[in-house]
Amino acid sequence: MEQLVSAGEFDAVLDLTTTELADELVGGTASAGPGRLKAASRRMIPQLIAPGAVDMVNFGPPSSVPAEFKERQFYSHTPFTTLMRTTVSENERIGRLTAERLSQAKAPALVLWPVKGVSDYDRDGGIFRNPEADRAWFDAVRRHLPRSIIARELDCHINDPEFAEAAASWIVEQLTPGDSSVADV
Repeated sequence: MEQLVSAGEFDAVLDLTTTELADELVGGTASAGPGRLKAASRRMIPQLIAPGAVDMVNFGPPSSVPAEFKERQFYSHTPFTTLMRTTVSENERIGRLTAERLSQAKAPALVLWPVKGVSDYDRDGGIFRNPEADRAWFDAVRRHLPRSIIARELDCHINDPEFAEAAASWIVEQLTPGDSSVADV
């Protein structure tokens, strides 16, 4: 995605899944590299960022998980994908990195945080449900973002229609200047 944004293929970015940052910082297999969350800011296009799946780090089969993590919480997503729950301190680091990269934005930018969970496994009763770890991400983002970038929380889950409607409405508003018929998030 970053390459397509850099090539001018997008007018705005609605980035709901930033899990690659967890992999970049913790050592998982799905890192998108150090360029993640930078292209939209460089291109000066609107962007909305959400913490989709920052509650997990991706590994291959269970045998591929580094020994240093053996005491952590895991979920076997498929026989070839093992997910590890991020901790409070990891989520704080991921939030800080998100804010640092997003702070370069010159166009409108918004961070949306879903209070009730950031992945399907992070729902009430879900194996990865950890509101304290999730909150660490959002608190770090708010602490490190410049005042020009808004961070809002929504009392819903990231997969709820309310979250999708809020995110889509904001992006549409950015792409239709002067249209006051689109509701604010």
